[in-house]
Amino acid sequence: MSKCIFCKIINKDIPAKIIYEDNDFLAFYDINPKAPIHFLIIPKLHIESLQHLQSEHTNLIGRLIIKANEIATNLGLEGYKTHINTGVKGGQEVFHLHIHILGSK
Repeated sequence: MSKCIFCKIINKDIPAKIIYEDNDFLAFYDINPKAPIHFLIIPKLHIESLQHLQSEHTNLIGRLIIKANEIATNLGLEGYKTHINTGVKGGQEVFHLHIHILGSK
């Protein structure tokens, strides 16, 4: 995972504008925003994509979705889009599972 840019952000080897962090998740603003508010939330556990989820990830992924909503609400978003690219043909560019949250106030 040492080549994964998101793992490098988790390890603080690369800076990011972090919104939220706990033992399991990291949320930070997208460096190329597509909306007035555009952030990513990632699990700290390196999971390449949705295609790589296993049953043991069920609790983690459920909590990831809940946390994404909590952060969006705390940022004042009344509505927002969530977006997950999966695999090369699905437009995924960084192969560490991440959810884009896009919205405006």
